[in-house]
Amino acid sequence: MTAKEAKLSWLEDPEVFAVNRIPAHSDHTYFEKETEERPLRQCLNGSWLFSYAKNPSMRVERFYEDSYDCSGFDTIQVPGHLETQGYGRNQYINTMYPWDGEEFLRPPMVSKRNNPVGSYVKYFTLEEQMKGKRTFISFQGVETAFYVWLNGTFIGYSEDSFTPAEFELTETLREGENKLAVEVYKRSSASWLEDQDFFRFSGIFRDVFLYSIPRVHVRDIFVKAGLTDSYQEGTLEIRAELIGDIDDVTIEASLRDGDEKEIWNGNAEGKEEVFFKASGLAVLPWSAEEPRLYRLYLYVKNEEGQILEFIPQKVGFRRFEMKDRIMCLNGKRILFKGVNRHEFDPVRGRAITREDMLWDIRFMKQHNINAVRTSHYPNQTLWYELCDEYGIYLIDETNLESHGSWQKLGEVEPSWNVPGDRPEWKAAVLDRASSMFERDKNHPSVLIWSCGNESYAGTDIEAMSEYFHEKDDSRLVHYEGVFWNRKYDHISDMESRMYAKPAEIEEYLENDPKKPYISCEYMHSMGNSTGGMKLYTDLEKKYPLYQGGFIWDYIDQSLYRVNELGERVLTYGGDHDERATDYEFCGNGIVYADRKASPKAQEVKALYADIKLEPDEKGVKIINDSLFVSTGRYVLAYRLLKEDRCLYEAETETDVAPESEAYVNLTYPELPGTGEFIYEVSLRLKDDTLWAKAGHEISFGQYVKKTADKAEEKTCPLEIIRGDVNIGVRGRGFTAMFSKAEGGIASLCYDGVEYITRTPKLTFWRALTDNDRGAKTGFDAAQWMTAGLFYKLTDVDVQEQKDQVCVTFEYLLPTVPQTKAYVSYRVTGDGKIHVHALYKGTDGLPEMPAFGMDMKLKARYDRVRYYGRGPEENYLDRREGARLGVYSYQAADNLSAYLFPQECGNRMDVRWVEVTDADGQGLRFETEGVPFENSVLPCSAYELEAATHREELPKAHYSWVRILESQMGVGGDDSWGAPVHEEYRLSSDIDRNIKFTIQKV
Repeated sequence: MTAKEAKLSWLEDPEVFAVNRIPAHSDHTYFEKETEERPLRQCLNGSWLFSYAKNPSMRVERFYEDSYDCSGFDTIQVPGHLETQGYGRNQYINTMYPWDGEEFLRPPMVSKRNNPVGSYVKYFTLEEQMKGKRTFISFQGVETAFYVWLNGTFIGYSEDSFTPAEFELTETLREGENKLAVEVYKRSSASWLEDQDFFRFSGIFRDVFLYSIPRVHVRDIFVKAGLTDSYQEGTLEIRAELIGDIDDVTIEASLRDGDEKEIWNGNAEGKEEVFFKASGLAVLPWSAEEPRLYRLYLYVKNEEGQILEFIPQKVGFRRFEMKDRIMCLNGKRILFKGVNRHEFDPVRGRAITREDMLWDIRFMKQHNINAVRTSHYPNQTLWYELCDEYGIYLIDETNLESHGSWQKLGEVEPSWNVPGDRPEWKAAVLDRASSMFERDKNHPSVLIWSCGNESYAGTDIEAMSEYFHEKDDSRLVHYEGVFWNRKYDHISDMESRMYAKPAEIEEYLENDPKKPYISCEYMHSMGNSTGGMKLYTDLEKKYPLYQGGFIWDYIDQSLYRVNELGERVLTYGGDHDERATDYEFCGNGIVYADRKASPKAQEVKALYADIKLEPDEKGVKIINDSLFVSTGRYVLAYRLLKEDRCLYEAETETDVAPESEAYVNLTYPELPGTGEFIYEVSLRLKDDTLWAKAGHEISFGQYVKKTADKAEEKTCPLEIIRGDVNIGVRGRGFTAMFSKAEGGIASLCYDGVEYITRTPKLTFWRALTDNDRGAKTGFDAAQWMTAGLFYKLTDVDVQEQKDQVCVTFEYLLPTVPQTKAYVSYRVTGDGKIHVHALYKGTDGLPEMPAFGMDMKLKARYDRVRYYGRGPEENYLDRREGARLGVYSYQAADNLSAYLFPQECGNRMDVRWVEVTDADGQGLRFETEGVPFENSVLPCSAYELEAATHREELPKAHYSWVRILESQMGVGGDDSWGAPVHEEYRLSSDIDRNIKFTIQKV
């Protein structure tokens, strides 16, 4: 659509989404000369003049006029959001539309009273290199609708927040200073199509720049770099669209490798469209494992051979196709080991930087993540360049989500779904598909086009799929929404589901499906989650049509703010006083918002590893599930450990071919005596890469061998003092006291230092995780919380022997039906307290969250050293990435930074744990038989339970030591109802025991 004057009515018209906007095109770079380093581009980022209005009626209406004095405006940074810079209110919301409960609106209505407007002004002078040429302006991302004026003249209007909007300025530019004015509206009819699960920002949040073009310009190129049927040679198709004075020009093409050696060349006469085609090229394929890129150079020359325009384009040769219902890359079945990724930063929101992207892609490669779904919009173009270079497979997703128009409180109700079958929305969604396709079509990392997210189905999205299929035969098309309306099953080339349970996936795969399967979202990693992931990855080898999935999601969406106490804290929905909101549902990342890895990443790295190691005492079985690379690029390090002592270590090289396995013999020394020994192997990078230094570990494996003899207890004399209320015990260097009133050990002194603050307590509870709350575990298991808080002492039994005394406490638990538990303390003359906690299994009780004991030490005892699984927290259903070893931490650092306080810091398979002060004085807790679970935190489970933000947790007055027989897994299938899988839950109808000793370190 073209127009000379701006109309406010466009905001509410779904058929008006681009006025005077130039057609979308490829994101290639060009120069006037081959030797130039700077393109014909002028950056307009930085400080802009700015005026904010809550709604259109309050805006400065004629600020764009050349004569209007804007000197009284504020300033704002571009790129950036209004809300993150103090204008308007941050609002996080998931499926609801942001005005739900505030105004009754239906598509395509737009609020008249709550539609913030940002009026931007930038004064600039055109740079010399760009004068005398056709000049354009490019807005890489503006949310959600905007008008543009230059020197008082209307230039254009655009919607679609996440793809470039470009306008020609040539006729309106003038010598000297120019006045650029942009009016941005937070809400328009486009807002009905942008109901993503994210913070609802507005403003110019991506780069803005001017660019000029030579008199002959390649406006658009489409490079298809494929492989022949043998996958051994390359094929090349190039379409170039030229504009300008194309008479008497020639176009030359040259393909070169990384050493600038020419592989192929061609030339053609100038015309509006130029085609090149070649096959049998001696190239090596591109993949995430080996992201080989070639350089394609296009030269536009005049009759004298002078270069008029030079285009360097990186090219990756690869072939992505469906073969026998299986998605294949370069002839091999591909597995997507993926994440969904929002662009996010806790200060800048979605206005992320190159440094952010480099951190992200290096993290992904270091954690064996090979794929990203750009949820749920096209990302900055730099991200695609990095994915090409580093090697990441992409599902490139159209900026479309209308979740709130068809699903309410989880129920499918599409009576007013958009876009659906509505003809007035069809052109808008097709424009979004086209804008993404045209910009991103030359990136080898893009394997799949996605028609958007959670927008139900209908003829409009069907037309999007037809568009992608028609335009590009080198990629497949994805759309999960057909799951809800099977009439449109043909839209998606693969079966794609969200949060399907492993059993549901197996049911699909067992019934001779027509399509391969992926989980476009799975493993909802909200808070302490990502449990049970192995149940999904185990499907990889069992079912060829299972082709992986994408974890939800990569990074917490959380913004910094300064709270009422002056603290700078990370926030979630509702913390900015916004309503409606979905509160902490934005905290789903395996990476915290400040770009620190969460403990969940440990599990992802292990289960996504292409190469698995299964060691024993004589060698290691290497299973190389890579598609294209052998293990020759890695070093195999192996060592023999006894607790924290390395008894032997060495390195060797291997060469296990891709898609194969081999057993490698390793030489270890004889075991020195008795004890528990760990055979550990580690596969590490041999050389530096773009994403990690040499020595970075790819995967590991452990084998444990135990040859321990039974330890003999020392016999030392004891003095036992039977009081009316207390039973005292005195031995060499220690005393203990057991209270009949308190119902447990009331004092334990070593060398005169008291360690007991109050009697240790039985616990049957853990602070609810986000997944627990979603599954209503608190409702089902509430009596286990009160059981640990309010059990009643019913009996005390004291058994004396010559060199030991055993005090047993019997408790009645306030459960329905009632049941009993016992704690025995057996004191021996060597100063050890042998603890045995027993729960008597009872029918008719709900499953319990945990069983064990809580002990609180004074706060100074906050140094922790333990022998168990680590280094990060781990759980019954999230321990594949944890290895057995000796680790250290401080209690405060063990409080995982989940946005909503919850159970955290647990370690599995603990043999012993030492909790000491800065001088090394403290207590050692050691298993007597079966290893236990343990955490040491600066707060109790009940303090965690009561807090809704980390900063609400009290200042540490104690170190809380948990010694557990076990606790239930953390789950992760979803966070709104899925229980922890049965094999990771704790039945209450069986006896539960835990035995350990307490002694001085």
